Amino acid sequence: GEGGCDEGGLEARLGLIAGTSTCHMASSHEPVFVRGVWGPYYGAMFPSFNLNEGGQSAAGAFLDFVIVSHPAGAAAIAAADAAGEPVAARLNRRLDELAAARRVPLPTLASDVHVTPDVNGNRSPLADPAMRAGVVGVGLASGEDELAIVYLAAVQSLAYQTRQIVEAMQAAGHPTIGCVFVCGGLSKNPLYVSSHADALRLPLHIPTNDEAVLLGAAVLAATAGGAHASVSEAARSPAGLW
Repeated sequence: GEGGCDEGGLEARLGLIAGTSTCHMASSHEPVFVRGVWGPYYGAMFPSFNLNEGGQSAAGAFLDFVIVSHPAGAAAIAAADAAGEPVAARLNRRLDELAAARRVPLPTLASDVHVTPDVNGNRSPLADPAMRAGVVGVGLASGEDELAIVYLAAVQSLAYQTRQIVEAMQAAGHPTIGCVFVCGGLSKNPLYVSSHADALRLPLHIPTNDEAVLLGAAVLAATAGGAHASVSEAARSPAGLW
């Protein structure tokens, strides 16, 4: 089953398109006006539904910035490149090791480090382009372990901001979100996915196709070209989306 997705249909589902930036896509039968969230746009994503779109102007770009700008970032990137893996995978593994060594749950490793992610202003839910990011709680140590913990806090900050966006939508009258479908480059980062599941306390669903965004574009193209009568029919074709 799909947990909270079983009740509420499309209105209960949040689409999280997570990459360089992130979009938070929610549909409703009735138009909902949310301060700091774009829309409602009638029929923009599904026929007969209104679309609200929240967003983070920098998500993957923010995590890249955190890593590159840290004193240990260049060495971590070089070591990851030499091993043929993304630097995020290296840092995720180091966080697993630190949590095991300290005998604590991994998310609590960053309990003393606090990050806000608005390096490019806040798109949602505050709609403040003048906001900037911040990091509180760092010390003089600047090795790879410290980088891993700041990186963890940065990932968590994106997750908590997603929660803030969802709460703003629901406070404005959007039907309750019961589950999240996440795609894009960040959906391939297990720490990003698990942090969002923790912050939202909702099930997250990941597409079986590695390039779901491209597949979605192909679904639209197939419909527009007449290969399928509707987007729904194209999405149910053997290629599948989820």
